[in-house]
Amino acid sequence: MADAEVIPIGTGGRPGRGTGSARPSAASRILAPARKPATRRTRPEEPTPPADDVRPPITTEDRAPTAGITPGEWLAAFRTGAVEVFGDDWEPQLARLLAFLRRRLTGEYAVDEYGFDPEVAEKLLLASLRPIAARWFRIEATGLDNLPAEGGALVVSNHSGTLPVDGLMTMVTVHEHTGRFLRPLGADLVFRMPLVSSLARKGGATLACAEDAERMLSGGELVGVWPEGFKGIGKPFAERYKLQRFGRGGFVASALRTGVPIIPLAVVGAEEIYPLVGNVPALARLLGVPYVPITPLFPWLGPLGLVPLPSKWLMEFGEPVRTDEYDARAADDPMLVFDVTDQVRETIQQSLYSLLMRRSSVWR
Repeated sequence: MADAEVIPIGTGGRPGRGTGSARPSAASRILAPARKPATRRTRPEEPTPPADDVRPPITTEDRAPTAGITPGEWLAAFRTGAVEVFGDDWEPQLARLLAFLRRRLTGEYAVDEYGFDPEVAEKLLLASLRPIAARWFRIEATGLDNLPAEGGALVVSNHSGTLPVDGLMTMVTVHEHTGRFLRPLGADLVFRMPLVSSLARKGGATLACAEDAERMLSGGELVGVWPEGFKGIGKPFAERYKLQRFGRGGFVASALRTGVPIIPLAVVGAEEIYPLVGNVPALARLLGVPYVPITPLFPWLGPLGLVPLPSKWLMEFGEPVRTDEYDARAADDPMLVFDVTDQVRETIQQSLYSLLMRRSSVWR
């Protein structure tokens, strides 16, 4: 097989292409259609257009997509589209956005000694969280008239939900109904996280220490504290709405020294957003966090498991516990601090039971 000679088809047994003849073969003459002699066609002469009907030649610019559209027409089209998408008040919104960007670029904005940036807190943080509070959790708040319109006060709340979403929702609710910024006291873990730390500072949070708390209360700020800490948000779902220990009453001592009222706050609904059914202590120690939660959706659904469940939230701001009737030395009396701490804790616990009875369903 290796020595066989390959003979091209249609060569008549000779190597090369075709028969070697310039004249077509009989077979090719049969297949090809017969050619007719070419005849010259004449076209009637077109009449010459009059001199005033001569049109200029079409140029490349005339064939461009924007040919014939004036800047005014483009502006009108843009305005019509903006109204359709953003509504009739799109121009003021655009003006506010441009003014905001100009201030950020030129540095014409105020930041206090704790890093609080009111413009970022209101225009970015609270504005982003407001639709979640109104449409996802459908928060209903009562007792908001117990919050003072001005001056310092300490809001003390229960803590739950695996992630501290309840603190953010409390900030939104207070600002929405009173116009005041709630300044939360956060754990040191919050300020060790790179991106979260900066956003927390700009949003009004500061480290949960007596010095910062008393300075802000003396300065007339509305301060929020969650004494349960990680024990509250990290408790199992089976222990929901059972308050954990309120620490050693440091928040009461700060209120006594500054003479500001203590506002008890009970929040129902946060326990159900991430039902904590398990924990991974070894991984938590490795990562340096209090716990690694396991919920019915996380980590099984990946990032989708981080979406909170749309539970119905109820908030109740209780009657203020006055501290201005004590002198500053009362903060050094451990028994008095313990009694006031226990009073606040019991008030919040009873409010939780009352709200649970009032809520018809977890979801509505």
